[in-house]
Amino acid sequence: MLLSLFIYLQYFGINDKTILNIITSISALVGFYFLLKEDKKTLFWSGFFIGFLWFYWIGFSFRFFDFSFLIPIMILFVNTLYGLLFMLIGVLKKSYLRAIIFLVFGYFAPLGYNWFVPEVILIDSFFDFTKIKFALFLLSLVFIIEFKKQYKLLFIIPLLLSIRYEDINLPLSKQKIYLSNDKIPQREKWTPEYKNTLVKMNFKTIEKAIDEKYDIVLLSESVFAMYLNMEAPILEKLKLLSHKITIVAGSLYFDNVNSYNSTYYFIKGEFYIANKMVLVPFSEEIPLLPKFITNSINDYFFNGAQDYKRAKKPTDIPINGEVFRNAICYEATSQELFENNPKFMLAMSNNAWFDPSIEPTLQKLLMRFYSRLHYTTIYHSANGGKSEVVRF
Repeated sequence: MLLSLFIYLQYFGINDKTILNIITSISALVGFYFLLKEDKKTLFWSGFFIGFLWFYWIGFSFRFFDFSFLIPIMILFVNTLYGLLFMLIGVLKKSYLRAIIFLVFGYFAPLGYNWFVPEVILIDSFFDFTKIKFALFLLSLVFIIEFKKQYKLLFIIPLLLSIRYEDINLPLSKQKIYLSNDKIPQREKWTPEYKNTLVKMNFKTIEKAIDEKYDIVLLSESVFAMYLNMEAPILEKLKLLSHKITIVAGSLYFDNVNSYNSTYYFIKGEFYIANKMVLVPFSEEIPLLPKFITNSINDYFFNGAQDYKRAKKPTDIPINGEVFRNAICYEATSQELFENNPKFMLAMSNNAWFDPSIEPTLQKLLMRFYSRLHYTTIYHSANGGKSEVVRF
């Protein structure tokens, strides 16, 4: 509970910076102290309930495939997985060995899923969360646990060194960027009956951004719920409007062989495709399994739909003299997308899969985390959740 509190403070709208810093600093210190000190049985249950409090929502998307009965099974699976991982850490008796594991845990992605990053717990505390600062934070707790009584007060040295003494103020783009904040119901989004309504809504958003003199309009993930490159009339209208405003919209792309989750950039009468590189495990691809098993899972759960294909590297798009890194939902919280520290990122999400839950809150916390580490200003447009500029 101590190591999950930072999420729920944000979720319930506790935004006062001083209150957040005090509560989160204390809860993080005590929570990590117990993780470095307690036995493996305690660590199993710690991991089990951290898995629940952070990730209970992962299976919510099964509702839209008429497999709601799998939701509690997925919750139990995720909880048990993190419980076992924490129990393995508990086998190590020395706190400094456990500290090393938690220091590198963010590089480990169980089954390809990488949203448990321990240092993000410090994001609204007095402590910094770069690797060096996080190492000093953990070292201070090791001193308390391992040193004899007369030396325990030495913990204050690494703890003071781990404090964040200054905030950074990341720059904004020189361009005026309109962020759509859609409320498209997931159950209706992909139905043929809803297609025309959705298309009209998207063009209304674009026209609004034009009327309000924006330079770029950023729509959400798969906001055109179709293979947009196969919809010639819609493409032509978007290309025509792109002489007035740069349009960035999520949709699918089909190259006659493979399907991609993509972003379409309409700039001055032309369009460009940025395909997703980091796919969501068990949603956009089935990881780590032989192809015949993957095909069977897709046949049973997803009506025979095949895994999306991925781009080989991140995509950068120049717009009016500035370069923007493209990111689609899960990618905006993935280390790979921040290669070479992009200055600006255009990110889009469809959080309606997990509504209502803490997922948008945790996503924003992770985006703030990567924004701080890589000095990247993130423009985020979401269907469900909140669209906003994310920067630390």
